[in-house]
This record gives sequence, C-alpha cells and structure tokens, in this order.
Amino acid sequence: MLSLGNASLKRGIAPTNELSLQLLTAEISALKCGWMLAYILRIHTMPPSLMQEPPSKDYGLRSGVLSQIEIIAQSLANIAPTAGPAMVVPLVIASSGKAAWLVFLLATVGVVLIALNINVLARSSSSPGSLYGFVHEQFGRWPSVVAGWSLLIAYAGTAAAVTGGLTNYLHALVGGSSQPSIAFSSITTAIGLGVACILAYRDVRLSARLMLWTEAASIALILVLFLLPGRGTVLHYDAAQLALTHFSAHQVQSGMVLAIFSFVGFESATSMGAEAANPLRTIPRAVWATALFSGIFFLVSAYAENLALDGRLDNLAAAGAPLQVMAKLRGVPLLAPLLAAGSAISFFACALASITAGARTLFLMSRDGHALRRCGKAHERHQTPHAAVIAVAAAALIPAVLLCLRGVNPFDLNGWIGTVATYGFLTAYGLACFAAPIKLRKQGLLSASAVLIAAGALIIIGGTLWLSLDLSAPPPNNWLPFLYLGLLAAGTLVSGVRRRRI
Repeated sequence: MLSLGNASLKRGIAPTNELSLQLLTAEISALKCGWMLAYILRIHTMPPSLMQEPPSKDYGLRSGVLSQIEIIAQSLANIAPTAGPAMVVPLVIASSGKAAWLVFLLATVGVVLIALNINVLARSSSSPGSLYGFVHEQFGRWPSVVAGWSLLIAYAGTAAAVTGGLTNYLHALVGGSSQPSIAFSSITTAIGLGVACILAYRDVRLSARLMLWTEAASIALILVLFLLPGRGTVLHYDAAQLALTHFSAHQVQSGMVLAIFSFVGFESATSMGAEAANPLRTIPRAVWATALFSGIFFLVSAYAENLALDGRLDNLAAAGAPLQVMAKLRGVPLLAPLLAAGSAISFFACALASITAGARTLFLMSRDGHALRRCGKAHERHQTPHAAVIAVAAAALIPAVLLCLRGVNPFDLNGWIGTVATYGFLTAYGLACFAAPIKLRKQGLLSASAVLIAAGALIIIGGTLWLSLDLSAPPPNNWLPFLYLGLLAAGTLVSGVRRRRI
C-alpha cells in the first residue's frame, strides 16, 4: 500500500512539542506490556511429548541441512527489514507523525499474536508447504487449496513487487536523479529475478547464507546511520515523541495498515520444513524471533527517522531514496552509496526468499494433485524443487516486466503488486489462525488464553483488510482487491480441474 502512503507523505506532519505529564506512567505501561509479551511467548508452547521430531518423509529435497540461523535468514529476508526504513517507515511517519513508533509497537504485538498461532501448528508438524500444509491437516482439501493459492500469489507477488525497490536503489546508486528509464527498469528486473531463480534452483543452503549476510550488512549500515555522531540528530530522548497525550486515534489508525504490511512474509521459514534441522524447534523459533526482531528494528527506525527528518518531509517526498536523503541531512554523504547498495541487495534477497518459499508451497501442492505434476518433482543432483522454482520466478517476472515496459515507476510497481501480494498473506494468516485453536482442541490443550490469542490475531487481520479497502481510490488501487480475488478463483479452478483428472 505504498501508493496510499505517498499522498500522506506530501501532506506533512504537525509537530508535537509538549512534554506529557503522563510520560513515566506510559513508560511503565510499555515495560509491563513487554514482560507480558515475553510471558505469553514462554507459556504458549507444546508439551515436550508433542514436540518430538516425526519420521522424515522423503520429498527428494536436501533433508536437515539448514541450521537455526539459516532458517531465521529465510524469514528475515522475506520481510526485507531494510525496506522498512528505506521505503515504509517514512510513509508511516507521514501518516502518523510522532506516533509512528507507537504504531509499530502495536503492529508488532499484532504480528506476534499471529506468529503464536502459526507456531501452534509448526511445533507438531513440518513440510515444504508452509501454511498450506498446516491448513490441509486441519481443514482438508479445499480450505488448504485456498491457503495454497493465496500463498503462491503472495510469494510470487512479493518477488515481483520488490524489484521496484531493487530498480529504485540501483538507479540511485549509479547517480540517477530522475525516474529510471523503461530499459533500465526492465533489464534490472529481468536480471534480478533471473539470478534469484538460478540461486534458488541450485542450492538452498547457499541461498540461505547469502540472504543472512546481505540482510545483516544492510541492517548494520542503517544502525550506523542512526547512531553515528555528527551533524543532525542522533538517537536521544525525545519528549515530543513520547508524549502520548498528544496522539490521536486517527494518527495511529492511518499508519497501522502500512506498519502491518511491512511484516508480511515473516512466516516463510515454515516452508523449509523438509530441509531444516530439527524443524519442530528451529522453525517456531525463527517465526516468532523474526517477527519480534523486525518489530523492534522498525520501532527504532521510526523513532530515529522522526528525529532526523522532523520538518524536512518536503525533501523526503521529492526523493526516491529516503535513506540517502537522511545520510545527507546527517552530514555523512559518504554513507549514501553504501546505503543504496545495501538496500538494493536487501530487495534482491527478499525476491530470492520469496521464490524459495513459493516454490516449496507449489512443490507440495503439485504432489497433492492441486497443480502441475511436474512442479512436484525435485532435482536429483541439486535436491531442490527446480521446476517449481522456475514456475514461481516466471510468475513474478511476467507482471513486473510488463509494468516496467508500460513505464510504471518503481514505487507504483511496488505498491500495486505488493498490495495484491499482501491480500494473499492475510488470507493465509487468517486460515492458520482459525486452524490453531482447532488443533489445540483436538489435542485436548485448548485454553482460554489460546482462544484469546487466536481471536486477537483474527481481529488484527480483519481490521487490516478492512482498513486497506478503498474503492473510492483512483485506479488501479480501487480494483486491486478484485484482481486478487480473480487470481485466487482462477487458481482454485485449476486445482479443481487437476483433481478431476487424477
């Protein structure tokens, strides 16, 4: 929904300068919320007897090769945390002003609730099919088909959408001051997705390590920008941002959709169930750790960027690369090219992670007879779902290149395709949150807290969907929900036809 945020960015922010008398109370409340969240994360687990590793099923993939840190890298790269401060956080600041950090705090709590429900399912079963496999276990064929096609739309759409960020930051890196040309955008998109396809095709472990180091380097550069002493504002206590009495519900609501959207993809570690070492332990840890770490990083980014960009949003609105603008405002222009390179690599890693996760979802769906049978085969030497990798990469490449050829700018490409992808993620999250309490009830472990966690997650998902719908928006934003529903219906129809032929 970056296109919705661009309009807010141009409106500017009304500064809030008074120190709230309730500051101490607010800080104590925040600490209590943190301890409560940690307590929930600790107690919302399965008994050890239900966390024994099941007999591994032979999918033809490389079994047990991914360590805990490599599994975390998959989910972290799919979120592309660098994209937060690079593209999303400034838009949330434009919408929510000084309340941006609070918006990300609330969004983090909501995403952690969703993660807790996903982990109910991930602690007792694992497969290459991500949430599709979990929903299939609880609801059977057709709900899982909906979940599967939602995830395919989401992962392929994300891989396509982030090429907008890749193009934008590579263009900034080579010194481009205007919008990238059609040729530059098309070639960059094709090469980026082509290289990601080759890496996902050949070696899952190499891909995971590449994603880990690229994201770590990008995050480190951004933290250097926030913390490095120099001209401008370094991180410090800011009474204007922490004075909660001056925040309105409208400020929080207007930025919440963008904040939630910045987390989508955090669950993609669940697609590595056949290749993770000790998947019933490593995958749940990766899911909630990624959600929690990303939330903290986004919160710090919102706080720091509000300090540095206060009163200068007009400069940011005209810029295609907000982190470079911030580097120049802070008097460290030498960081600008490094930040551009780091951001571009992070967007590439997100495309790679999306193709990796989407291919494994398509792989399992094909083995279950819901998609082309060829996509359910693994490469004998590389032990990757090679045909599914090519299919997902092609599904990402076609719409991205077509929009580039029509002269669509990178921000609009990211916003339009990313919105459709997000509807897919939210659909799959909703089905998983319905499945979690049902699984607990079957195991005799359903409790009031589990029901509340599931209900809270579903409210967050439903509210985000409702707030994101704006049929009065200018095209194509007003018909993107219908495009998503059409793609989902077409995929479900394909599965129906495939099942009849079996």
